[in-house]
Amino acid sequence: MGSEMAERIRIGVVGVGELGARHARIYDELEGVELVGVADIDLERCRQVSEKYGTRGVADFRELSPELQAASVAVPTVDHEAVAMALLDAGVHVLVEKPIASTRVQAVAMTTRAREQGVCLAVGHTERYNPAVEAVLAQSRDPRFIEVHRLGSFSPRSLDIDVVLDLMIHDLDVVLQLVGKEVASVEAVGVPVLTPRVDIANARLRFEGGAVANITASRVSQDKTRKLRVFEPNRYVSLDYQAQEAVCFQLVSAGDGQRPNIQKDVLNVENQEPLKCELQDFIDAVATGRAPRVAGEDGTAALELALRVVEAMAD
Repeated sequence: MGSEMAERIRIGVVGVGELGARHARIYDELEGVELVGVADIDLERCRQVSEKYGTRGVADFRELSPELQAASVAVPTVDHEAVAMALLDAGVHVLVEKPIASTRVQAVAMTTRAREQGVCLAVGHTERYNPAVEAVLAQSRDPRFIEVHRLGSFSPRSLDIDVVLDLMIHDLDVVLQLVGKEVASVEAVGVPVLTPRVDIANARLRFEGGAVANITASRVSQDKTRKLRVFEPNRYVSLDYQAQEAVCFQLVSAGDGQRPNIQKDVLNVENQEPLKCELQDFIDAVATGRAPRVAGEDGTAALELALRVVEAMAD
């Protein structure tokens, strides 16, 4: 979005819990954006956020929609479709937090409505905007085995969904981008620990062409770990999501029949706040008419795979 635009994009945030409040904070900081208002059925929470950023606070987001060009939707997953569809019908560009919806049917309905209305539908897969992930995706060649661990401590947030839709879906989306092929089979196991829903899960994915991914996600661990390792022929890449660091080890020929050397390369990564990059991408997409980096179709693909994992856990 050019800084010379005469008018700022009028935006709102629906749902200002922990994550939605971060959206409000970033929109308040971004150039070319006017935070028109925030909405939440928790009136006290809504008041706190609206006063902090000097904007309007309402219980019903429909009061804001006539004033909005764009909106972030950070309500519980079960409400994504209803809120997003109402905004899309009003001609509002929407960024909906992940997962895009509770079901594939809902996700397809949302992406279809966005196309019909000629508006943008982006999905909040924040790790795609992690600069270390961007670096790994840019130089990935032929992944044969991928191992991921996303372990976090318990939080009362997002307990309307299990750990697959809450946390693992981030890595399912990244792995889909890395491999770039259809998933041939899914094996999975999940265990409820502190809630009635699955809190720790492991999935083993086999892709067309032979690549395999082993993904573990937990929201009941003592230590926080967010790491991904990619093994390719003569090459290995280690990614730390949290530290925003990526290191590549590869065999380099020494010539003259000598044993090859192992070369270590630290990928060039400039640390940034992924959520801020995500929201800036959304604003740029709204301003220019281009597609967001993570569109509704991408969110739908990640949701479909996550639901396959959930189904496999039940077998």
